Amino acid sequence: MTKLSLPDSIRACLFDLDGVLTRTAVVHAAAWKQMFDEFLRRRDGPSYRPFDSARDYDEYVDGRPRADGVRTFLASRDIDLPEGEPDDPPDADTVHGLGNRKNILVLEKIREEGVEAYPGSVRFVKAARAGGLRTAVVSSSANCRDVLIAAGIEDLFEVRIDGVVAAERKLPGKPHPDTFLEAARELDTAPEAAAVFEDALAGMEAGRSGHFGCVVGVDRVGQADALRAHGADIVVKDLAELLEDDS
Repeated sequence: MTKLSLPDSIRACLFDLDGVLTRTAVVHAAAWKQMFDEFLRRRDGPSYRPFDSARDYDEYVDGRPRADGVRTFLASRDIDLPEGEPDDPPDADTVHGLGNRKNILVLEKIREEGVEAYPGSVRFVKAARAGGLRTAVVSSSANCRDVLIAAGIEDLFEVRIDGVVAAERKLPGKPHPDTFLEAARELDTAPEAAAVFEDALAGMEAGRSGHFGCVVGVDRVGQADALRAHGADIVVKDLAELLEDDS
């Protein structure tokens, strides 16, 4: 029997998708960079300052709903664009147009490169379920279900609160805790009895402000100190580190 290195009070596990369960965070970062660099080059000419796929992605984009990521990064560059409409064409210089362009790029990259789940994460989720814990995916991505299916792990989760569900229920995205709180509610679990698993700084803030029983930061890119500063109780490089074999 495999034990989990979590507080005994934990009854449910709420997992972010990109970077925690699947190797798609790097794909998203590349899509954001391509989209923003094309926009900035068109706007500012050859002297434009490129989007930094490490610093800018972590600080302004990672973990946030797509439109919020566009707004937050543009604000960091003092760029003001009209909001536009959710169905704006991907060549429109609006918040939604840029977001839609990014979505097209990330879907192209996923189709070309496929989706792989982290083996350690799959082992951990299976062990959690075997131990009687409830499981949910909480992602800002509107493509969450497609990614879960492509990675072959959709059946490991009872509840999915993603970008589509959040929009339908008018839930603000990370760093607000509402999507995690909604997942806990659907699992009939109090926040203090649920653990949040995130790799994004915005996700850490959501876990902390939601007063969850445990906030686990997954450090895939060497930002352990930042994850702790933003609310992580535990930081690991892989969820397999939280597995204990008591046989």
